[in-house]
Amino acid sequence: MGNEEAVYTHGHDESVLRNHRWRTAANSAAYLMPHLRPDMTLLDVGCGPGTITADLAGLVARVTAVEMTDGALDLARREFARRGITNVEAVVSDVHSLDFPDGAFDVVHAHQVLQHVGDPVQALREMARVCRPGGIIAARDADYGTFAWYPENRELDEWLSLYKVVARANGGEPDAGRRLRAWAHAAGLGDVVTTASAWCFSSDDDRQWWGGSWADRVLHSNFADRAVELGLATPDDLARLSAGWRSWSAEDDGWFALLHSEILCRVSV
Repeated sequence: MGNEEAVYTHGHDESVLRNHRWRTAANSAAYLMPHLRPDMTLLDVGCGPGTITADLAGLVARVTAVEMTDGALDLARREFARRGITNVEAVVSDVHSLDFPDGAFDVVHAHQVLQHVGDPVQALREMARVCRPGGIIAARDADYGTFAWYPENRELDEWLSLYKVVARANGGEPDAGRRLRAWAHAAGLGDVVTTASAWCFSSDDDRQWWGGSWADRVLHSNFADRAVELGLATPDDLARLSAGWRSWSAEDDGWFALLHSEILCRVSV
């Protein structure tokens, strides 16, 4: 993938932020946490609303949070202010060409970012460039091709197919998880440890939250807007898919799981 221009599929509507604010270091960066030390500096690429970033800031000396726009960073700044966190700096920068010197950080982290960028290999090259020799590159991405649910639901089948087409039309790769190791090798990273972990939503509360958030996102998000703009769905189609999500979330036997791939890479000394 050589094209660095990509459209962020999810956007920052409240329906999306409600989902992203659920994310913590414990449920989204557990693979990285044992490797962190209090004296470290960390760059968090694509920090979103800042909930993971804020948790990581409690484990290291200093964090720099990066987003593509100042408006997106304001979401994270509000989270840092709410928690009284003072060791985080928020900076606008593009992961394809980060505005930091070589070797500036001990750890460079990205959660659910590489699936959305136009050139994930170049992004990893830049993440490695700004990481000190012997430092850590950490990335975690979902793989939409592994999403599974029960009971069977035709609308969810249609939603997943539509999501993949929209994401790829936007320049991203929704099945990023399975590609992380290959992208890291293509970026010249030789010491790559690959792991996997899952989110599972099956309790009544979890189903209502996960299904409800996607029922809203199908109607109100960049994904919804792009699906209509590209002629891939009509508003009536999206309303039907949203209703399918709500139907699934009301199932007592409902179960939904999604797999993530994780990479930890040591930068060559």
